[in-house]
Amino acid sequence: MSLQEAFVAFASFGGAVSNEMDNAHFIKMCKECGLVDAKAFTTTDVDLLFNKIKAKGARKITFQQFQDGAIPEIAAKKKLQSSDVEAKICASSPKSSGTVAEATRFHDDKSQYTGVYKAGGPTNVDRNAGSLAGVVDRRVGNDVRGATTTQH
Repeated sequence: MSLQEAFVAFASFGGAVSNEMDNAHFIKMCKECGLVDAKAFTTTDVDLLFNKIKAKGARKITFQQFQDGAIPEIAAKKKLQSSDVEAKICASSPKSSGTVAEATRFHDDKSQYTGVYKAGGPTNVDRNAGSLAGVVDRRVGNDVRGATTTQH
């Protein structure tokens, strides 16, 4: 992969194809290429470098700004040759690392369900939608309010 192809791949990650790279994608590229470390070149250094090479008032950098400004600066910070930095960038590509939710005992294990959900949950389907017989309890053992007085 050429340097420009790698630049476009990182700049376009998660969206439409773009020939300009914003700060978040620049930091992602530097991290995934193994350029960021704890001492010589930190994420703060990456952020400052991006703001140094971008045009005043702009939010993104072009490939030319990246090649002419970022590569030599990164090489100087890391004490490498520019060609070594370019090789690292060309050798990697953007990766997506999603998270997987952990199992939740009360949600995933149906033997732990209690109450109405243990019996299958509530229903919104009437027994006999054509008449009121399914809604009204007309057993003999009802009191004046219509509540049942006997348990069946």
